[in-house]
Amino acid sequence: MHGPMKRWGARFAVVLTLVLAACNNSPYPDGAAATNTIFNSFDERSPRYLDPTASYSNPETPYTYSAYEPMYAYHYLKRPYVLIPKTAEEVVRPHYLDKAGQPLPDDAPPEQIAESVYDIKLKKGILYAPHPAFAKNDKGEYLFHAMKPGEVGDKRSPWDFAKQGTRELVAEDYVYAFKRHATTRIEAPIFAIFSEYVIGLKEYAELIKAEDAKLLKGLPESSVDKPFLDFRRWPLAGVTAPDSHTVRFRIKGKYPQWKYWLAMTFASPVPWEADAFYSQPGMNANGLSLVKWPVGTGPYMMTEYVQDRRHVMKRNPNYRGEPYPCEGEPADKAAGLLADCGKMMPFADTFVSTIIKEKVPRKEMFKQGYLDIPEIERPEWGVDFRVDMEDSDRVKADYEAKGFAFPQVTDINNWYLGFNWLDPVVGKGDTPEQQLKNRKLRQALSIAIDWEEGYGRIFRAKGGLAAHGPVPPGVFGSREGTPEGFNAVTHKLVNGQPVRRSIDDAKRLLAEAGYPNGRESKTGKPLVLNYDYQRTPTPEIKAELDWMVKQFAKLGVQLEIRATDYNQFQDKMLKGKQQIFWWGWLADYPDAENFLFLLYGPNAKFPTQGENAANYSNPEYDRLYRIMQTLEDGPEKQKTIDQMVAIVREDSPWAWGYWPYVALAFQPWAHNGKPSILVRDLAKYYRIDPAMRVAKQAEWNHPVRWPLALIALALSLLVFLAWRGYRVRQLATAKPKNAGTVTAATTSP
Repeated sequence: MHGPMKRWGARFAVVLTLVLAACNNSPYPDGAAATNTIFNSFDERSPRYLDPTASYSNPETPYTYSAYEPMYAYHYLKRPYVLIPKTAEEVVRPHYLDKAGQPLPDDAPPEQIAESVYDIKLKKGILYAPHPAFAKNDKGEYLFHAMKPGEVGDKRSPWDFAKQGTRELVAEDYVYAFKRHATTRIEAPIFAIFSEYVIGLKEYAELIKAEDAKLLKGLPESSVDKPFLDFRRWPLAGVTAPDSHTVRFRIKGKYPQWKYWLAMTFASPVPWEADAFYSQPGMNANGLSLVKWPVGTGPYMMTEYVQDRRHVMKRNPNYRGEPYPCEGEPADKAAGLLADCGKMMPFADTFVSTIIKEKVPRKEMFKQGYLDIPEIERPEWGVDFRVDMEDSDRVKADYEAKGFAFPQVTDINNWYLGFNWLDPVVGKGDTPEQQLKNRKLRQALSIAIDWEEGYGRIFRAKGGLAAHGPVPPGVFGSREGTPEGFNAVTHKLVNGQPVRRSIDDAKRLLAEAGYPNGRESKTGKPLVLNYDYQRTPTPEIKAELDWMVKQFAKLGVQLEIRATDYNQFQDKMLKGKQQIFWWGWLADYPDAENFLFLLYGPNAKFPTQGENAANYSNPEYDRLYRIMQTLEDGPEKQKTIDQMVAIVREDSPWAWGYWPYVALAFQPWAHNGKPSILVRDLAKYYRIDPAMRVAKQAEWNHPVRWPLALIALALSLLVFLAWRGYRVRQLATAKPKNAGTVTAATTSP
């Protein structure tokens, strides 16, 4: 074959190869499906914080709870939830002291208890994941703790350093971690709560503030390089280490909920070496910090962090292993959830999270088998798929044939619409007269928003039950679902069932608030309110936003949508700049306090960076809250909760929203899936069958062959036409030469 024809043949082969390769629509490298890997996704942006002191957002939990280990955890299968030891040897009971430091009996009245003391023994032999912060030379000196400016170079991952090391977990790591909640360097959302109970923590924060100011003196505020703030230098009375494997907490008064905080990543150990390592010049500029690269003792460690694109966590080679549970609820055995009893976890070697911004392509990738779980931390995906099955017999048959599993339960979480108490229009108000008007405005809007319609009948993929207060069903103190549990501000009883009050009732309240027909009574101008939403408006979210606009429009009130991504939304909330906002809460622990503290004044989002996002404050509510915290479950605690709920129903700092259903989505090769709000280290429990995944992906993604035949025919035709054209040109070029030769021969003598 001549040169040009060879080139045409080569081009044909390349094109055909590309076409054949396109038959494989997997988004992952060849062979990925055959590995012991969990594939899931995330949306919009990477997590904002993976530093356990600052991290308090649901999208961060797959990484923080996989890398870090608090002292306690929750049993994966048992319900109601049961605390179990994690790094601790056991879940301990406190002993009580009076004001003179003398011991008190376990049943001492709360008013006599001046201090609760928890002495928690740690398991021995627990090791940190490999990290350069621990690396030492033969002399025992840290290799990477005295780096000079510029020495970090282009390193952007802990794995770019030549050596990693490890060491044993000790009690001082927990002491150091609790001291860090007094930091001025990063957000510390739980400091407001911890400082109320941990003896000396509030004063410790003042000390740290002063000491940090000395360290930063002379540095520009914009400097990303800040000297190491070594918390080891200053003792904290309320958290100490009597020996290398004992942590002692001294808690003010009686606070039964303290044990639950010790199951959260706020109570995870932080080795001082990590803080020192990441405090060196050039680290932050290269994205090297605890914000992105955790240093923990958990089953997984971050090995790849591509901002807003991809996160990879791999098995921690130093992890001691943990047996899969052998007990659970009665139905767990039939569901196959006890099949791995006693086997060591984690089961998967790796879990990969890839950004997929839109809901529809994410669902399609799951249906094609390219996501084992759509999103590991979101509890509503199963609800969405269940709605698909209810709406179509064909879809139901397809899902059942493929063996998808969508386990569904009710659990302790909520979604609500909040009013910023600092806002002059929808907030508290400056004068008694304005306070009354603002309260009536909030009540009118709370009536108008028909949660039963929106999240009971329209948006069923995010469905649930309309809420009547802040305490969810399933925890002690909740009256939800009972005749006495309805909210009389927004509902009335009809034949023993709560029915939402009429729009006429809402319009009357709106007029009394000074906005008849949605216009200011003094100026006649329309009432325009701003609504901050925590997601960018994709098509499915836009439908929800449009629905919310219509709810306000029932009263003639205009609602302006200000939708941003979640990180920007969080920034606005921290500054107290929102007016009306959308937020939800996944319970931290199974106690009413964990929802009631969302309205506790000292826990305000602004300026204390707490979790009271509405910045609500009511002195009587706060007083009752402090009493409620000291009480064990019983009649007195129920009475106190009832009083608190009555106050906030009247004040209406939230339009109470709804209690969502909780359901997950799993492929048939993904085992041990059980919905849970409180268990956050889910990845270690999941077991993947890679061989089944490979087979099912091939079965569900058969390439359509006939277009290839047409393409091959078309390409063959193009090659033939090119060849024919080439031959014509060759002949046309050769003909004059032959003719010239013949003429010369005939005229020759």
